[in-house]
Amino acid sequence: MDEMKSVTLGDLADAREQFAGERANVVAKNAVTAQGIRQVARVPEAVAANTGTFDVEVRQGKRCDQKRSGRCWMFASLNTMRTRIIERYNLKTYELSQAYPLFYDKVEKSNWFFENILDTLDEPLDGRLMAHLLADPISDGGQWDMFRALVEKYGVCPKEAMPETACSSNTQEMDRYLTRYLRGAAKRLRESHAAGVGADDLRAMKKEMMGEVTSLLITCLGEPPQSFDVRVRDKDDDLVLTGTYTPQEFFKKVVDMPVADYVSIISAPTADKPFGHTYTVSRLGNVVEAGGVRYLNLPIDRLKSIAIAQLQAGLPVWFGCDVAQSYISKEGIMDTAALDVDGLFGFPVEGCMSRAERLDYGESLMTHAMVLEGVNLDAEGKPTLWKVENSWGDERGKDGFDSITDAWFDQYVYQVVVDKRFLAEDERKTFETEEAHVLAPWDPMGSLAR
Repeated sequence: MDEMKSVTLGDLADAREQFAGERANVVAKNAVTAQGIRQVARVPEAVAANTGTFDVEVRQGKRCDQKRSGRCWMFASLNTMRTRIIERYNLKTYELSQAYPLFYDKVEKSNWFFENILDTLDEPLDGRLMAHLLADPISDGGQWDMFRALVEKYGVCPKEAMPETACSSNTQEMDRYLTRYLRGAAKRLRESHAAGVGADDLRAMKKEMMGEVTSLLITCLGEPPQSFDVRVRDKDDDLVLTGTYTPQEFFKKVVDMPVADYVSIISAPTADKPFGHTYTVSRLGNVVEAGGVRYLNLPIDRLKSIAIAQLQAGLPVWFGCDVAQSYISKEGIMDTAALDVDGLFGFPVEGCMSRAERLDYGESLMTHAMVLEGVNLDAEGKPTLWKVENSWGDERGKDGFDSITDAWFDQYVYQVVVDKRFLAEDERKTFETEEAHVLAPWDPMGSLAR
């Protein structure tokens, strides 16, 4: 046995002896085995420092709940839109249907998947690209550009016009069966191609498959409304909005948000993504005719200053982050100082890598989208604490909203979506004119859509 390669009994004995020789290790063991890591690592002073009062704040309505689904990006997007309705019509709260874009996203993602399959018919089935395409073809996740494509094509509707169903509230079963169908359809397309079936016939097969996809989705989610009646009363119980609308009309006339002006800014400090340039993720999207995603990569301090400018203008900010890191869910606190995991273990665990290294080594990526709706500023105008509208109902955090310390923002916020009027002139020009650098399909900047 090569003792330099193997874990020897002597190695383990030495480690146990060293562990037992430190009083703090024994106390930590007793506490963690009884209560768990995060409970024991919790720092009460840091938790207490997270206030519920903010200098700049955009008032939203009642908290929404995505339940057991991965629709955070849809909820965050719709929550940035409902702000306009609440303010314009003087409402206490308002909620747009989240089941409506879910239906069309699944339709468009299925079509996007088929187009990718038809484009890769000669790729080896055991290669990394095919493994990636087949791994999760109908994920609940998505990106702002994908949501914009949906509302520009299909509009939006009030929640009562297309309410939640069992399958929208808990998408696991629907996703599982739709994924199975799509993989089976991909198999048929590839085998037909291998047997010599021509391109026109393959596309005819795809059209038939899309009909079956649509049928499955209607079964699970119901049929989306083509038009609907609206009756809305304001805080004073006055009837302020009535009429019959199509979803496209409702988006244009009632929401009235210039979504084409809203752009995605990321901050990825890795060597493959120099700041000041635009990027896209290969084969990531949903609506084929709208294209894929587009990002401008800027330093994290620029993301903050742009977000603050938009909040000060009375507009919330869609953002993407790695939500589970240093997160105390009961109090709704994201704070790198609130959990002292490294102090608990006695060596660097959370602190063993930088922001860039975590992205490079697969330790961190975008996992959740939410809405910035407030910020506290110090005497120099620098942010200290951010208020966040989550989409996990009102029983978590502080009546459904969370807080993010600026130190946590530095480490785990990766994207904001802002009106391009808040960008500097050179940033706006770069976003609009530079040819985007193409990132691999599995790049961490595309993870929110997976």
